[in-house]
Amino acid sequence: MMNMDLLLIILGIVIMIVGVLIGVAFLTLLERKVLGYIQIRKGPNKLGIMGILQPFSDAIKLFTKEQIYPKYSNYMIYYFSPVVSFVLSLIIWTLIPYYFNFISFNLGILFFLCCTSMGVYTVMIAGWSSNSNYALLGGLRAVAQTISYEVSLALIMMSSIIMIMSFDMKKFLDYQELIWFIFLMMPLSLCWLSSSLAETNRTPFDFAEGESELVSGFNIEYSSGGFALIFLAEYSSILFMSMLFVLFYMGGFNLSIFFYLKLVFISFMFIWVRGTLPRYRYDKLMYLAWKSYLPISLNFMMLFIGFKIMLI
Repeated sequence: MMNMDLLLIILGIVIMIVGVLIGVAFLTLLERKVLGYIQIRKGPNKLGIMGILQPFSDAIKLFTKEQIYPKYSNYMIYYFSPVVSFVLSLIIWTLIPYYFNFISFNLGILFFLCCTSMGVYTVMIAGWSSNSNYALLGGLRAVAQTISYEVSLALIMMSSIIMIMSFDMKKFLDYQELIWFIFLMMPLSLCWLSSSLAETNRTPFDFAEGESELVSGFNIEYSSGGFALIFLAEYSSILFMSMLFVLFYMGGFNLSIFFYLKLVFISFMFIWVRGTLPRYRYDKLMYLAWKSYLPISLNFMMLFIGFKIMLI
């Protein structure tokens, strides 16, 4: 019986990972189509009906291309850092609080923070091991940015945790039956959304990939499979951050089509921002994290602690 349970859990995880990868593939297609229409052009529309097979064509092209690597790079670390980055971004998905036959534990939010903290190392090592000045600069920027915004993300999350007094993601559904947390924590939810943009290195905070001064950032020396894995990891984390936003502020997790529509809408907002806003200035980004979001999240945390004490 025990072995059967284990097999079913592994099967469930494999199905979920396949689902995430397909979701990521179509998220890239959605991004290209939406950016196309924002710029008054069509986007991919040749392959299949309305370009629906484009992501699979891109994947086949990238993974069958020759893997090249710089002569003076630290080869083993250079080769494996995209793989580790990709694996970490998939491990986090096991946190989804499904109600059947799945890994489920009470400290999900702590596990999420641990995994995102580990993601910083892969970016840093990818930039450093390439032995290229541009890659190193891009990696350093990405690390400084991610660490700065992780602090504000954790503190913003603390307010939600104080409201439910648990690290279990399943609890968010129970506490949001009558009113969504987005109405109770409107400024905080917007801070979370923009912090998650910075955390996933997306426009207007994509300084790790500042083409105007860094050519392409920490991934400059990667091609074919390594490049594909880095971007699969990035888009997977975009989907996960969207899922967390829905979980924390828009009614929690429930297995309904409405939940997935909310998730798609938040993912669409990531793309919408990319098509609309110009890149921020780097010092402004740091100023925003340490002098705006940090005090706001600390003050809100104190407010919610006060509410909890009053209720007790």
